[in-house]
Amino acid sequence: MSLPNTWHLRKVADTSSKACYICYKPTTSVLITPDNKDYFYVCLGHLQDRGFCSPIIDEAEAAAKKKKEEMEKEIEKVKKEFQEKLKKKKAKEKEKEKEKEKEKEKDKGKGKDEKNDEDAEDKKAEKERDDKARSIRIKSITAADPATKVDETPRIYALHKNFYQMRLDRIRNAEIAKRNSQRLRNPTAFPSVPRGDP
Repeated sequence: MSLPNTWHLRKVADTSSKACYICYKPTTSVLITPDNKDYFYVCLGHLQDRGFCSPIIDEAEAAAKKKKEEMEKEIEKVKKEFQEKLKKKKAKEKEKEKEKEKEKEKDKGKGKDEKNDEDAEDKKAEKERDDKARSIRIKSITAADPATKVDETPRIYALHKNFYQMRLDRIRNAEIAKRNSQRLRNPTAFPSVPRGDP
């Protein structure tokens, strides 16, 4: 019986929660061996306790996490630049509208009101479409970010020697109890009744 000291963190449904191995509070976090020989429920707070277990950090996972963080920073930078460009563009459009209003005031007496009104309506409709398209793009970018966030807790742990020994003893005692119950069920294990006269 060799039980590796690597435990994978798994989550179960809220309806399947059971008592924590340490504090007996209901929890949905389970530590299980890779070969599924042993498991126990444990609170997330105990996983952060360095006296109970220590995380086994995968180098490839750490590198991927670092790369992902860099990508998120880059995305944030691009978003900020895009927002600044939008602000500048809106400011320019407002200036153009002010100039057009001044021109309209000048042209009111000349009878070009109908043509300017149509142009203004066309430009307003175009501006609204552009704003909607930009807002949709921004929403799609921001909506993608929360979906890609992953739980930050490590996935693989190693129990400290005392807790690991307790798990080994528990498994060993369960095997001994099973063996004893099988012996008691076997009728040939008991001595036979004496047949001769005393």
